[in-house]
Amino acid sequence: MAEPAWMQEVRALVGKEYGRVYAWDPVNAPMIRQWCELMGTEVPTDEAGKVLAPPAMLQVWCMEGPVANNYPPGSTTENPYEALKLIEAQGFPSVVAVNSELTFERYLREGEKLYYTTRLDNVGEEKTTGLGTGYFVTLIMSYFSIGTHNGQDEKVGELLFRVFKFRPANPIKPATDAPAAAPKAIPRSAPGISDDTRFFWEGARAGKLLIQRCKGCNTLRHPPGPVCPHCHSFEWDTVEASGLGTVYSFVVMHYPEVPPFEYPNPVGLIELDEGTRLIAQIVGIKSSEVQIGQRVQVEFNTFNDGELTLPQFRPVAA
Repeated sequence: MAEPAWMQEVRALVGKEYGRVYAWDPVNAPMIRQWCELMGTEVPTDEAGKVLAPPAMLQVWCMEGPVANNYPPGSTTENPYEALKLIEAQGFPSVVAVNSELTFERYLREGEKLYYTTRLDNVGEEKTTGLGTGYFVTLIMSYFSIGTHNGQDEKVGELLFRVFKFRPANPIKPATDAPAAAPKAIPRSAPGISDDTRFFWEGARAGKLLIQRCKGCNTLRHPPGPVCPHCHSFEWDTVEASGLGTVYSFVVMHYPEVPPFEYPNPVGLIELDEGTRLIAQIVGIKSSEVQIGQRVQVEFNTFNDGELTLPQFRPVAA
C-alpha cells in the first residue's frame, strides 16, 4: 500500500543534518562537582589528578539552561524536529520518548568547548501499539570538542534519541458544554507542630505573637526549643511581643514559582523590639520597596479556609 504524499515529504528529510548547537560554557570543575554531588558519585580525575567530566554529563554541556531555546550566538536556528511537526499536522498529536542511548569516545577535560549537530536518522513504518498508531522517529546528536585533535574538531560522543509520534488509541474526550468546576485552590503547607512549638501556633490563632522565654535567665529564644542555649535550663514560659520590629534582612523569591504564593515574594528576617528575630512573609508592599531597617508591624492572616493562621509583617504607616 502506497504511503501518502505527506509521508514522502517526511521521508525526504531522512539523513538531513542540522547545524551546530554550541555550549554556553567550557567544560568546568564547578558544574562537574555539582553534578557529581547530585548523583552521589566521586569527581573523576586522570593520572595527574586533573578533573575529568563524567561521560554521562555529555548532554549537560550544550543545554540551553532555564530559558527555553536560549542558545549561544552562532548556534543554528534550524528546527531538527521538523519531521515531528509534519507528522503531527496529519493527526498524530501525541509523543512519547522510547529510547535514549549515549555512547562516548573519551572523557572530557576542563576547558574543552563543545557543540553538537543533529541528524534525522530514521522514520519507521506505521505501527500500532497499545498507545495508538504512529511512527517511530530516530534522531542522532553527535558531540564534538572544538580544535582538540591536531587543531581539528574531535567527535567525543553521540546520543541516539527515539520517539513515538502517534494518534492515541483512547483519546481524551472533549469537554462538554457544562460549566467547568472551579479549580480547587492549592493550600499552604501546614507547619510541623510539636510540644515545643504548639504554644506559638495556638497564640497566632488567638492573635498573639508569643515568644519563648527562659525562666532561668529570662533570655528570649526563637525558634522555640526544649532547652535554653545560654544557661541550659529546661524551664520556660512565654511573653507576648508587641508585634513591632524592623527588617533586619530579607530576600525576594522569584523562582521557582510555587503555588499558592504570589511572586516576587519578599520574606524578611524581622528583629522584634523585644530583641529576638523570626522569619515571616512581608505583605502590603512591593518587593522593590522593602528596605533593611524598615519598621514593620505583625498582622495575623488566615489561610486554608481558616485552618491555618500565620503571623505576617506589614510596614508601619509613616
